[in-house]
Amino acid sequence: MQNVNMLQAKSSLSRLVEAIEQGQEREIVIARNGRPAAKLVPIDAALSGKRIGVAKGLFVVPDSIDAHNDAVAHLFMGGVQS
Repeated sequence: MQNVNMLQAKSSLSRLVEAIEQGQEREIVIARNGRPAAKLVPIDAALSGKRIGVAKGLFVVPDSIDAHNDAVAHLFMGGVQS
């Protein structure tokens, strides 16, 4: 991970993006006044967190998903399942 300040990032943005694209750097942190403000990462890495639909077809939702609400609430409150 490389750290650069805002002035360095402004003057060498093309070089920084090229380093990310070529895999020379996995991420580059850009700091403003010595504090991290932004992170430059490859676009594929940024999109990898998308998980909507990942379990599609792996389970069936029952007709009444509210049937066990009281039991679940009891477990959340520290109760023991009987």
